[in-house]
Amino acid sequence: MRVLIQRSKNSYVKVKNKIIGKIDEGFVIFVGFKVNDNIEVINKMIEKILNLRIFNDNNKLMNESILMQKKSVLSISQFTLYADTKKGNRPSYKEALNYQDAQKLYNYFNEKLSKYVNVETGIFGEDMEVHIINDGPVTIFLER
Repeated sequence: MRVLIQRSKNSYVKVKNKIIGKIDEGFVIFVGFKVNDNIEVINKMIEKILNLRIFNDNNKLMNESILMQKKSVLSISQFTLYADTKKGNRPSYKEALNYQDAQKLYNYFNEKLSKYVNVETGIFGEDMEVHIINDGPVTIFLER
């Protein structure tokens, strides 16, 4: 499982020119799955995300988590996180999990995460326009 987290001031996702998910401050999380990812991997990743201290405290130090600040998440499915360009300029996605299984894990990820913070999403498998105002900028890559 790979996630790319961007601390955001304001973000939204459009599908077919319609905004379907929107947050003010929080995280935009791009999520990708590979073969052998499972519920245990997702639960560990969620714990890491929730406890990641990259929001400023009163002293302007990155010392607070998304839970501490009660921020939101915009979650976007992103199989291209598993792009492999070792054999040329056309990426291979052979490590990415198949569509059906990835969709199940993505839905579980969002349902579980939404027990702790507000979660907005894109639409799995659709072409999306993601608009992000990256705060900082702060971008963190996590892999399990």
